[in-house]
Amino acid sequence: MRFNNIHYIAGIIFLLINISTATAEDSQYVQEEVKQVKIAASMTGDFLKEVFRGEDPQIIPFDIVEIEEVVYDHPAHDIYGLWINERVNPYNVAIRDIGDSIFIDLTGYVHPVEEGVVTSHYGPRRGRFHHGIDLRVRIGQNIYAAFDGRVRVVGFDRHGYGRFVVIRHANGLETLYGHLSRIKVEANEDVKAGDLIGLGGNTGRSTGPHLHFELRYLGNAINPYRLICFVEKKPRMDVYMISPTITYAELIAFRQARYHIVRPGDTLSGIARRYGTTVNRLAQLNNINPNSILRVRQRIRYM
Repeated sequence: MRFNNIHYIAGIIFLLINISTATAEDSQYVQEEVKQVKIAASMTGDFLKEVFRGEDPQIIPFDIVEIEEVVYDHPAHDIYGLWINERVNPYNVAIRDIGDSIFIDLTGYVHPVEEGVVTSHYGPRRGRFHHGIDLRVRIGQNIYAAFDGRVRVVGFDRHGYGRFVVIRHANGLETLYGHLSRIKVEANEDVKAGDLIGLGGNTGRSTGPHLHFELRYLGNAINPYRLICFVEKKPRMDVYMISPTITYAELIAFRQARYHIVRPGDTLSGIARRYGTTVNRLAQLNNINPNSILRVRQRIRYM
């Protein structure tokens, strides 16, 4: 957030002067002013930071605080604006609100596994949406950071990702590595592309050892195939341009999908007539044969 009101800034500076010259007898009022400055700081892009030395807090401009002390000094802070260690997607940014023609630098990419055949793709899967790519790995196989960045989340999701790591990168992407047997990094730790971050495993909702690998921008998962060639284990281009309607086409289509619940006597031809489509289109949408016999209560996608 940029400053738009010079009088507002002047007010913050005035508070700083008052705090720095306050006596011990004024400590009660100093504490109140500290609170006000912290509120002002949060409204102006974290312009200031409170630093405790002994019992007396000092408020100083962020640019003279050691870099480790600056709470918002994280990769792509200008894009995300917040740093939360608990959730995979705390941003709540809709695809329609992502700007067009956003350029992502893919140079410096390192493939997360030395060997790993793709076993499951991005997209709809048994009524859910699979937000990443699955790569077959051995339990204990090394898993590497894809780009330079900082670890944002180290977590465990028994019904989903199992042991997992989320890393934010300066290019604006966040990468997720799921189903790990062991994690070798900690939250808020800086990593380089190719650094060991964990070991392959079979934790969480998993039917066999594999790495679940995601690429996300502002919390929304991108099809990794659009950016990465998994055969050659390298980016398809140096710079990828995010255009929401193209980049998120599969995810948008899934969210817009509509289904018919099969009733006794239903046929594909009857369902096609009902919804103004064709049998071949229904077969394509549902990955079934046009001559398939339907089951009662089966979900048939028609749009």
